[in-house]
Amino acid sequence: MEWIRHRAPASEPLTDPREDRRHRSVDRVRAASKHWIVDWRPEDPVFWARGGKRVAWRNLIWSIFAENIGFSVWLVWSIVAARLPQAGFPYTTDQLFQLVALPGLVGALMRFPYTFAVPKFGGRNWTVVSALLLLVPTLSLVALVGDPTTPFWLMALAAASAGLGGGNFASSMANISFFFPDREKGFALGLNAAGGNLGVSTVQLVVPLVLGWSLLPGAGPGIHLENAGLIWLPLILLSALSAFFFMDNLSSARANLRDQLSVAREPQTWILSFLYIGTFGSFVGFSAAFPLLIASQFPELDGRLAFVGPLLGSVSRPLGGWLSDRRGGARVTAFSFLVMALASLALLLSLHQRSLGLFVGAMLTLFVVAGIGNGSTFRMIPYIFRALQRRRARAPDHAETWLARSRRDAAAVIGIAAAIGAFGGYFLPSTLGASLRATGGITRAIVYFVLFYALCLAVTWWCYLRARFLTARLPNLADAEP
Repeated sequence: MEWIRHRAPASEPLTDPREDRRHRSVDRVRAASKHWIVDWRPEDPVFWARGGKRVAWRNLIWSIFAENIGFSVWLVWSIVAARLPQAGFPYTTDQLFQLVALPGLVGALMRFPYTFAVPKFGGRNWTVVSALLLLVPTLSLVALVGDPTTPFWLMALAAASAGLGGGNFASSMANISFFFPDREKGFALGLNAAGGNLGVSTVQLVVPLVLGWSLLPGAGPGIHLENAGLIWLPLILLSALSAFFFMDNLSSARANLRDQLSVAREPQTWILSFLYIGTFGSFVGFSAAFPLLIASQFPELDGRLAFVGPLLGSVSRPLGGWLSDRRGGARVTAFSFLVMALASLALLLSLHQRSLGLFVGAMLTLFVVAGIGNGSTFRMIPYIFRALQRRRARAPDHAETWLARSRRDAAAVIGIAAAIGAFGGYFLPSTLGASLRATGGITRAIVYFVLFYALCLAVTWWCYLRARFLTARLPNLADAEP
């Protein structure tokens, strides 16, 4: 197996049998090491063409499938909570918003250990484990939603466990970032994220359709909320088995916790994470709250159409990356926050005038632009950290090449930003619920959102569009961003 460990430069010509063996199919590497790929060089064009690309795309496909199921389980309470009064549960509107918000809080917290689990245990191994963990929230839901006397604290515990599905995004993105070369990483990460985000619209489309079915023996007529958990059980098992048989671990992705946490000392990590609260946090927060918003503000609107917003937000995410490639991630992100602030003002106007059309238009605009901002914010991360490491490469104590260090740092920041951004999935529904409790309406909450988006716009301009700051702090960013 000496050929696995041989690492000649990619530029050497293939002139002898030993060199030719170095580029044989990476399936040979995988089979020899039981799903641990020892030699992985996606930047080598020959290696990539002779099997690397096929293996990377196979892992991406099954990663998207597992992540999609994770998002579906994470957001299942956005539908279930809106139907609990219909099933006889005596919870208040504020309590229903808490059931919607708790999965967002736990999901955000889970993204930290999930991010660090990939370099520790391997991407394939952790995908299997994280998929099987989804059995906890689905079985809890099935057990509790059939009894209207279930105390709120127990129902809240079951809803909180759905946050396990929210952690899957961070580990999936961190894992896939190691498989692809830099020239294809942006598209691969965008596709992975969009495929996972589509789980939000999937759950909001499918679950309402199955609540009238009798899936359990002896189930009578009426609403069957337990189906919201039952339908995911076979898919969870399928995603775990698919990851077990068809995905791989990368030895080159192994890293200790200290190396990963080194980015915590970099201010850019926290600036980008804050901006991601405004983009992804808005997407997942509004996705969770949209069905309840419809029920509480415009009950004449069919709540089953709630899936349209998350669907538009998911498919617009790759558009954000595409626009950023042409106009620059910071410009697209700033534009997104501007439009989100204006759309929130339109949402305020729709509530004041009781205009259903303006309400729907404002909400769908928020979803689309939040999706674009998701893509542009994530696109900024590798370019900013590449610029930082390029500047520091002249330091005498720089032990690694600046490019290798920038890739490792970018992967860690992607996980941290994904975790912090997911807190928006808790804060946004909680703010809406608190506003309802305090004032009987959501006007106060929407005003807070407008101010928050204005602050995000100001931070984006100050840190990434202001010429003086870029010259002093990120002198090479102009080379990396168009």
